[in-house]
Amino acid sequence: MSAPSARVTPLHVVGTAAALVALLPLVYLVIRAGGAGWQTIWEVLAQERTVALAARSLGMAAAVAATCGLVGIPLAWVITRTDVPGGRWWLIAAALPLAVPSYVTAFAWVATIPSLQGALPTWFILSLSCLPYVILPVAAVLSRVDPALEDVARTLGSGPVAAFHRAVAPMLVPAAAAGGLLAALYVLSDFGAVSILRFDSFTRVIYTSYRASFDRTTAAVLALVLVALALVFVLLERRVRGRHRNWRVGAGVARRGEQVSLGRRRWAALGVLMAIFGLAVAFPAVVLIRLIAQGQRGWDPLEWISATGNTVRASLIGAVIAMALALPIGMLAARYRDRWARSVESAAFLGHALPGVLVGLSLVYLGISLAPGLYQTLAMLGFAYAVLFLSNAIGSVRSAAAQVPPLIEDVGRTLGASGLTNWIRITVPLAAPGIAAGALLVLVTAMKELPATLMLRPTGMDTLATELWTRTSVGAFAEAAPYALTLILAAAVPAFLLARIVGRQDGG
Repeated sequence: MSAPSARVTPLHVVGTAAALVALLPLVYLVIRAGGAGWQTIWEVLAQERTVALAARSLGMAAAVAATCGLVGIPLAWVITRTDVPGGRWWLIAAALPLAVPSYVTAFAWVATIPSLQGALPTWFILSLSCLPYVILPVAAVLSRVDPALEDVARTLGSGPVAAFHRAVAPMLVPAAAAGGLLAALYVLSDFGAVSILRFDSFTRVIYTSYRASFDRTTAAVLALVLVALALVFVLLERRVRGRHRNWRVGAGVARRGEQVSLGRRRWAALGVLMAIFGLAVAFPAVVLIRLIAQGQRGWDPLEWISATGNTVRASLIGAVIAMALALPIGMLAARYRDRWARSVESAAFLGHALPGVLVGLSLVYLGISLAPGLYQTLAMLGFAYAVLFLSNAIGSVRSAAAQVPPLIEDVGRTLGASGLTNWIRITVPLAAPGIAAGALLVLVTAMKELPATLMLRPTGMDTLATELWTRTSVGAFAEAAPYALTLILAAAVPAFLLARIVGRQDGG
């Protein structure tokens, strides 16, 4: 990694501009909360319920992130390094939970067990939904680590476990920490699952407060507390990531590692994989199919086709905008460790903790006040997706760029390439798989977004998520099931491509 530097580069300027654009909804929250005065803000913060909500939300986010790390890292190792039946096809299965909205998973479980509610079911379902955030990046690193590193450790007297711990585990830390951060931020911002499972968190209370009394000031103050909680996880991830190095500096090409034979234990490993991904993907799908079979076919095929097309279009626009913002921020975070770069990266991650309803409110205000021509357009909706899921893209870009040795860029400069040209011709092509993975990750998560879509969609436009929510809100579960199943299948396409990119990094 480049040494810390006080020098301001064009990348610093562009990255800062991108982060400021992504922080526009946060500006609205500050204006709204600040306009109420410090007395009102303190009254909201001093309430016993606010403290309790902070503890509950923080505890749930930490529990899910820890679970994803403790479960996801071993699963990534089993998938990439062992002879478990199915091999790297399990990477595709590992990505599929991204295609299932957490509120669909919660709905499927509640439809089967109506009494299911509270903290434990919420932790279980959100952990299933967030596992891919850790499994996929860790699997990508494991696939690219040169086995020679472990061989060297073995020649120095270390056993297999110690060699892995000394030579490989430190290289997994950045990917695992980034995945855990995404899981924690996802939990902080989740609205659907916590609402269905009746778990009081900030997002549920903020939405209820606004819907019940249209009290935007209280909602804005609580949202800023949520941002502060998100900042805790961002700073913790940055500390854990530390100064770990992710690239090889030796000559030659890293050879492909040999698979570890699990013997009879491979069947136990297979059973664990089948159980986890069966609960995360197969179970909700089976429940939805059963509801479709049992219910009346009262849904309009033309509305279904239109909703599917709208979902894809809006999500693609969101992915394009997100990557345009994430590229300079991710590159800045990968190449510089100065305070400016760290602040830009941390600020850009905060949008992921904002509930969709508050991003929607912010952009409604900003659109009407500053850009009325963009209000209720696909561009505004795509920008909302970019703000909400920018951290997904930044994490992938940063991890991919961090694995490109700066020495290669230095060689390009000696050959006369300018900074921007060097970046476009050398760094971006080498980091292309990670950049593509970030775009697909934004695409698959944007398809599932609900509150912001409800508030910012163009008049008369429906997506799969809004059609699903409209029907479930009036108890038409059988009519909602086709939209939910289509949403899973539509999101499964980019999830499949994401897994293939991760697998292809090792030639799999």
